[in-house]
Amino acid sequence: MAKEPDKDFLEYLIKALVDHPTDVTVDRKVDEMGVLLTLKVHAEDMGQIVGKGGTTARAIRSLVRIVGLKNHARVNLKIEEPEGGRGPSRRESSREQGDLDNLNL
Repeated sequence: MAKEPDKDFLEYLIKALVDHPTDVTVDRKVDEMGVLLTLKVHAEDMGQIVGKGGTTARAIRSLVRIVGLKNHARVNLKIEEPEGGRGPSRRESSREQGDLDNLNL
């Protein structure tokens, strides 16, 4: 089995941050552009991974890139939104409905 320090590091880091560590999966793909790590977490844990204004996600990406540099690889991180995640928000659709109701006055 080949060593994958970037994948192992990301799994370790994310499992330490989330409330549902058993739902963390990391897929690793290598192509001519470098290494792509795809992260999937439980829907309830997305807020912890992204952080306020995306600060946590940016920090995680920076750390993963540093691990990649140490191993002479260009590493990128893709965080997949869980199924049933943020679709069109209900707030927007209710706001649009309110606008339509105001027109009918």
